[in-house]
Amino acid sequence: MARIDQKAFYTQNYETYGVSAEGAAWDSTQTQQRRFAAILSCLGEIGQDRLVDAGCGFGDFYFYLKSKNRLPKEYVGLDLCTHMVREAKARTGCRIMQKDILSQSIPRADWYIASGSMNLLTRMETQIFIQRCFTQSSKGFVFNLLEGRDQEGEFSYWNPHEVIALCKPFGGTISIKEGYLEGDFTVSLLHT
Repeated sequence: MARIDQKAFYTQNYETYGVSAEGAAWDSTQTQQRRFAAILSCLGEIGQDRLVDAGCGFGDFYFYLKSKNRLPKEYVGLDLCTHMVREAKARTGCRIMQKDILSQSIPRADWYIASGSMNLLTRMETQIFIQRCFTQSSKGFVFNLLEGRDQEGEFSYWNPHEVIALCKPFGGTISIKEGYLEGDFTVSLLHT
């Protein structure tokens, strides 16, 4: 069980802020895009690939990719919340599915990415989420986490060395990108 009720958390943000970065629980569009840039820098050429955005929210990563002329051959979004799935489908015109990534079947893809999708999860859930997305990818899984000492509260925090230790049993090559935004880091877990 997540640290808090994810559906209630994201529904409250949506009702307060609408379809916006804040409505998807980001501080601002600027911080959201800095995270997207860090993820994109780890992907390489994706023009012929199928990319799954795990926890796609309103489909903002799709629009970020489009603005950079870096759209994949196929973009697929997965999200837990009905309102986000509905909005992402309408906005992107892509295949968007309502899925609980921790417990339901998820599609195969070249790449999986996740931006902020694990910030409300427990440590065990984060491990399951990473393993499931990495297993369903043929090239890799790139994701970000909040950096810091884990504590009580809504959000989970990690130190990079903890995530490296968590991901080692999955195999693959692990790299960490830091310095693009205080309190955040991006992990690239690539198949070798």
